[in-house]
Parts: sequence; C-alpha cells; structure tokens
Amino acid sequence: MNTTRRDFLAASATGAALTTTALAAQPAPAPALVAITLDLEMSRNFPEWETTHWDYEKGNLNDETKRYTVEACRRIRQAGGRAHCFAVGRVFEQADVAWLRGIVEAGHAVGNHTYDHVNVRAENAEAIQFRFRRCPWLIEGKTVQQVIRENIQLTTAALRTRVGIPPAGFRTPGGFTNGLRDRDDVRRMLRDLGYRWISSLYPEHAVGPARQEPTMEVVQSIVEAQRRAQPFVYANGLIEIPMSPISDIGAFRGGRWQLAWFMNVIRQSLAWCIDNRAVFDFLCHPSCMYVVDPEFRTIEMICDMVRRAGDRAALVTLDRIADSVRPPRP
Repeated sequence: MNTTRRDFLAASATGAALTTTALAAQPAPAPALVAITLDLEMSRNFPEWETTHWDYEKGNLNDETKRYTVEACRRIRQAGGRAHCFAVGRVFEQADVAWLRGIVEAGHAVGNHTYDHVNVRAENAEAIQFRFRRCPWLIEGKTVQQVIRENIQLTTAALRTRVGIPPAGFRTPGGFTNGLRDRDDVRRMLRDLGYRWISSLYPEHAVGPARQEPTMEVVQSIVEAQRRAQPFVYANGLIEIPMSPISDIGAFRGGRWQLAWFMNVIRQSLAWCIDNRAVFDFLCHPSCMYVVDPEFRTIEMICDMVRRAGDRAALVTLDRIADSVRPPRP
C-alpha cells in the first residue's frame, strides 16, 4: 500500500492528538502529605537541663506548654492545615482542660499516648515507666501486658470523659527503630483495642557529637532516613505511620543543637519529601519547643514550605495519611 506524505502527516497528527488526550487523562501525582504532630507531655531537661522530675509526672503540663500548644495549633490552622496531638492520659487529671477542648473544636486531632507514658515494648515491670519504679504498688499483681493495656484504655476513657471524643490514633511513647515489626503481641493488642493505625517507628540516623553543628554526613543521614519513615502495613493489617527524623528531643536533648541547625535539617528533610511526594511526620513536644523555639520559627517554616509547594504538598493529620495507605496485594 502506497502512503502519501499527506496521509503520513494526517496519521501523525491523529497519533499526537491521541497521545495528548491520554496524557491529559492521567491523574496528577499525589501530593506529599505533611503532618505536624505535637506530643502533649512534659520533657525532662526542659526548661532547665537539671529538670528530671517530669519523668514521674509526664501529664502535669505547665502553663507555658499549654499556651505553646494552643498557639501552634492556631498557626497551623491559619496555614490551612490541622495539627495532630497525642496526649498522655494524666493531662486529663488537671482541673482545667478547656484549652484542649478548644483545640478539638477548632478541628485539630488528639490521639492516645498512653496514660503514664509507658513503654509498650517493656518485658518486665522495671522497664514500664519511672513512676512504677518509685511506686510499684500501683501495678502490684498485674502482668506487664495488663499494665500496658490498662494504660491505653484509661487514656481512651479520659479523652471521652473530659473532651468528648474518641482517640484519633495511637502513638507509642518513644520511637523504635524497628517499630512493632517483631512484636506481634503488641500489634494484636492494639488491633483488639480498635486501632487501625499507630505511630511507633522512628528510623535510626546519625546525630554527631553534642553541641557541634551537624556535618554534611549527619544531615545526609537524616535526609536519607526519610525513605525509612514512610507508612506501611503490618501483617495483621495495622497501619504504621513512622515519625520523621529528626525530632526536637533528638536534636535539643540528644545533640544539644542550636535552633538554626535544627531548622536546616528539617528544611532539607521536608524538601526531599516534597520532591518525592512522600510523607513527612514532624514530631515535636511543646514542652521542649517553648524553650528552644519560642517564636514558632520551625512550625512557620514548615507551613510556608507546604504553601509554596502548591499542589505538590498538603498539610494534613495522620488520619488523612492513614487513609492514603493501601495494603499490599497478596
């Protein structure tokens, strides 16, 4: 069959039009999902380095911590997002929790962080929490598993009673480099308690010598760790949403960093996540941040980066991130 030049050009035009239509029909890439999470607990070494008594009263939030939490949530909301808080249950023993109800009414999420900030991976009573070392009679006659389960259930009851909401997910006190991959018993317990997603994994990364500016190698180690901080599904269907390094406690307690160093590493880590349309779960503690970043510079920077990214990034809660996770095919 003879093909004229006119036929060839017509066919080429038709093919180009079909290709353009096909490309236009493809869905746009999903945006990077960025969460700002606030663990509502007191932290040893803050506001003074010598402070350690918070280990025994993690939920006794001071006024500075509460004010910082409220203002951080306001700024995040103003930027078009919502914060995701995780409260230890003893917070609800305080006389006034109106500030926390206000956060919920503004649309922010509050999840379960256990009642006494217990170690869910503990295998003996000594490893559960400082409070129970000092007051062992509080858990006398109970197994480790019973203490941990009760600690989670008490926080759920406190949230419902004092604030009127169920917990929005569960975060383990402390982050584990392996998450709960090797603790099927704990995963099963959390599923039995009704949780569909948790946040327990904190990937290993370099920090460098204390009080020294992180080197390029340390920064690169933290940026590369973002790959290991992406959500996945455990074998029993429980969704894991890891915490993205580096946390404020890791930087300001573990590394004794300056704020500028911390912000630089967070900026580079978040930029990688935006470029790769990945998840970034910024972990901070208002009880630490009101001391090291009283002007909210880190939170403002994150909000600004998401805003400038346009449709490449979105400021969300961990519930939204969990909704985006699909279980692997068999």
